[in-house]
Parts: sequence; structure tokens; C-alpha cells
Amino acid sequence: MSRQVVRSSKFRHVFGQPAKADQCYEDVRVSQTTWDSGFCAVNPKFMALICEASGGGAFLVLPLTKTGRVDKNVPTVCGHTAPVLDIAWCPHNDNVIASGSEDCMVMIWEIPDGGLTLPLREPVVTLEGHTKRVGIVAWHPTAQNVLLSAGCDNVILVWDVGTGSAVLTLGPDIHPDTIYSVEWNRDGALLCTSCRDKRVRVIDPRKGTVLAEKERPHEGTRPVRAVFVSDGKILTTGFSRMSERQVALWDMQKLEEPLSLQELDTSSGVLLPFFDPDTNIVYLCGKGDSSIRYFEITAEAPFLHYLSMFSSKESQRGMGYMPKRGLEVNKCEIARFYKLHERKCEPIAMTVPRKSDLFQEDLYPPTAGPDPALTAEEWLGGKDAGPLLVSLKDGYVPPKSRELRVNRGLDSGRKRGTTESTAGPSTEAMSRLEEELRQLRATVQEQQKRLDELEEKITGK
Repeated sequence: MSRQVVRSSKFRHVFGQPAKADQCYEDVRVSQTTWDSGFCAVNPKFMALICEASGGGAFLVLPLTKTGRVDKNVPTVCGHTAPVLDIAWCPHNDNVIASGSEDCMVMIWEIPDGGLTLPLREPVVTLEGHTKRVGIVAWHPTAQNVLLSAGCDNVILVWDVGTGSAVLTLGPDIHPDTIYSVEWNRDGALLCTSCRDKRVRVIDPRKGTVLAEKERPHEGTRPVRAVFVSDGKILTTGFSRMSERQVALWDMQKLEEPLSLQELDTSSGVLLPFFDPDTNIVYLCGKGDSSIRYFEITAEAPFLHYLSMFSSKESQRGMGYMPKRGLEVNKCEIARFYKLHERKCEPIAMTVPRKSDLFQEDLYPPTAGPDPALTAEEWLGGKDAGPLLVSLKDGYVPPKSRELRVNRGLDSGRKRGTTESTAGPSTEAMSRLEEELRQLRATVQEQQKRLDELEEKITGK
């Protein structure tokens, strides 16, 4: 009788630990919009989530330390005129966040240290170019001020945020139908996309060419998600012909057959994959699920190894994923998720149990730091570079707040940037103040009009 040998892995006993009630964010109204994005974005300074808003689109930004019950009148970022569909923090500036909305706009916002004290209505930059709603925004991992957006017009635009202009366009000739997901690879040289036409594509965005393509990575009709993982591999999540959820691993050079294909369950929620290149672990979070599955990817067959699953009682409306530099290394925390409930955001720490309190070098190799490796011009010129790595041995210390530098000469009407300060307020600053004053007066007039109408109804009775 043969004995089955259990594969050894230091991540076999990773366990999830939900935060205590006082470390959660209570009384937040999570968006009810039906869109398959995470609805939440986090970094070492802030937690942002897309919330319900009347008469437009808004998202909430809170300092990580501001836990507990959230005041219902807390200021929000509310410059969009239609629901916000996706948000993403800049990897090179923890105070800058991008948002895409049903109003066809992409907006870049600068959040002050300590969070908002007043509603933020004026973006630093407004990026106009899509003709239908924008459902995906993703920053370039290594080049400064490079942002990607994908809309329901089947177009991917790559923006230079510093100039506010679209520098690359991947049109409907590449994606003839709705784009489900877009992901950069680790050095930002390639894109991996999944589309409603049931194809996964690997694209060189600067040349506008499709380098590899796989038709029907999953037989089902429901949305497919695709991400780059280590060693030129791609991981996809989708559905079988019998509507069973699947996860598959592919070699980018040989897309004919998957390296590994596993069936998971029969739930209907789309699986959102989060890959950690430092540990080669991929986490799968399904919208509407109450669990997080995690797998380890190795270089030898069978390549994709199921590790374990974190389960809880309540289902998740969305999920945020903390960059490695925001974790607590003294607690052997290798990942942290921010799970959105109906009215709450709950941090969940993924921890490797270790007896020693010393820094565990095998768990924390040098990881991507906050400094960009390239300028936008260098990347557009054809240069590639991996992320600049930092050690977490002595804990991560966030750098001082950085200004988002924007070339204001291109469009001073709708774009506002921080440049070198001048003596006294500029003409542009004065015009911004006048515009804000005009908006406030209009709001007061609307409220007064509503007040008069209510008084007439009451006295009429």
C-alpha cells in the first residue's frame, strides 16, 4: 500500500484572522452598483471604498487608523456625476487615487495627509476620452504617472497623468466586445486582458499588437478574469460549461493547453484573483462569497497547489488588497484584505504562524517600494524596468507626502495640479475659489427653494 506524501510548504498553515470590532470601519454605505470590481482600494496610509451617493458618484477615503463607527456626514470624494465603478491608489504616491465612473470620466484626486475635512469635488486632473462608462483603472507598476483605463466602449487608453493626455490607444479592433479585466505584468511591459468575446489576450501596449491569444480558456459564458503570475505564466478564473467555477494556469508561450485546471464549486460570483509575487501565492475572492481561497504556484508540475480557505459567516460585496509594505512584519502577516459587507469594512490578516518574534527573511524578500523606476517618457520610449525593491526588515516607513506634478499649460480650465509655489495666489487659484463660491451659492439657493416648498405644503394643510 503506497503512502501519499504531503507536499511541504511554509504556507500550508496560513490562516486568516478577522479584525476585532473596534478595528473595523462601521456604518459605511457600500455601493449597490452591479459591477465586478473590488469596490475597495487600500495602501499604507488610506482605505478607500465606493459608497452609495445620491445625485452622482462618490467614494469614501479614510486614514487607516480612523477605525470604528464612521460619521454619516464624513466628507467624501464626490466629483463624478454618475456612480463610480473602480478606484486605484497610485503605487508611487500614497496620497493620489484614480477613479473611473459611469460618466465616462477618469479623475485623479490628491488626498491630504490625515484625510478629508471637506467634500472633495475638484480633481487634480480630469481625463476625457472614453465615450462609455469607465469600469477599470490600473496604474503602471514601475513608470511614474502612467495610468490605464478601460471603458465599455471596448477601448483601452493609456494616459500620461503629468500632461493629462492619452498617449496610447488600444481600440475596438483588438477588443470587439466588453473588456472584463486588464492587468499589467510586473515590469509593465505587457498587458493581459479578458474580454466578452471569450478570449484572453497578451498585448504589447506600446506597439498595439497582440502577442498571444487564447480562445475559450473556460467553456462557460460568464466573465473570465486573467492576471500575470511569475515566470511568464497567466492565471485565469472562469466557469465551466456546467457553470462550475474554475481556476487555470497557463504558459504564455504555449496557450493550447492549461498547465493546471481545477474546478472549485458551483457558486455564481466572479472570482477576483490577487497575486503576491513575493510568496507566489494567489488569493481568490468571489463577489457574494463568504470565503477566500489561496493557492501556491510552483515551477514544477502540478504547478498550482491548493493551500487552504478562510471562511466567515457574512458574504463580501467587494475586496481591497494591501500592498506588502503596509503589512505588520513583526506578526508574520503576509497579506491583508479589506472585506466589504453591506454596512462595514472588515480587515482580514493572513498570517504564517511562527514561534520566533524575529524578522522572518524567508517570508519577506525585498518587495516593491514606492519609488518609480522609470519616467513616463522613458517607458513610452521603449525602456522597461522592474520595480525598485525595498527591505522590510526594520519595518516600512512611509516617505513624506509627494506632490503630484502636472503640466498645467495644456488644459488649465479643467485640470488642476500642484506646481512650484509662487508668491501670492495665482489667477488660476482665484478662478478656482470663485468657482467653488459659485457652487456653494447654487447649493444654498437650492436648499432655500426646497425649504420654501416644504413651508408652503405645511401651511397649505
